[in-house]
Amino acid sequence: MTRLLIIGPPGSGKGTQAEHLARHFGIPSVSTGEIFRSNVSQETELGNQAAKYLDGGDFVPDHLTNAMVRKRLLDGDASSGFLLDGYPRTVLQVVELDNMLASQGRMLDAVVELQAPDAELEERMLRRAREQGRTDDTIEIFRRRLDLYHRQTHEVVSVYAGRGILVSVNGSGDPGEITGLAIDAVEQFLASPRPRPD
Repeated sequence: MTRLLIIGPPGSGKGTQAEHLARHFGIPSVSTGEIFRSNVSQETELGNQAAKYLDGGDFVPDHLTNAMVRKRLLDGDASSGFLLDGYPRTVLQVVELDNMLASQGRMLDAVVELQAPDAELEERMLRRAREQGRTDDTIEIFRRRLDLYHRQTHEVVSVYAGRGILVSVNGSGDPGEITGLAIDAVEQFLASPRPRPD
């Protein structure tokens, strides 16, 4: 069983790399973006509450996000491992994820951090907006998301670095090469002896 988390700023290719990593390790990719979109499109109670935040480019509040992720991780396909994409985004969500996993006698094996310069991230976002016609990809919303990442989510990286389970990967360049680097880095990390917390 392999339980992974992928994290990085908006535009860093988390979704693409998550799918490749999940396929390689034979585990489902659990994306909060997909969870949000599914709940919004189905007009669930949680989805209706989340929509107003997503439309403004804000992060969905912790209590809504936690509830949706908790429900997803209880699905049968996640019982033998998973790769989380987009969660946790805040230190409070880290604590909540710890509690979710501890209640099942589990813990994360590794956290993959994709790193890329802000200028490259913005260029990628603009290209994606043109290619996919995504109305949520405007410069203003992207910069707000990037600012939120630097102010909130970067703290999450520090928490996992402190636990000794952070695997940093250069997220600049060709997506295929990034995938190879990420897979190699995770496999080497999982194969290396390391102390586990009590």
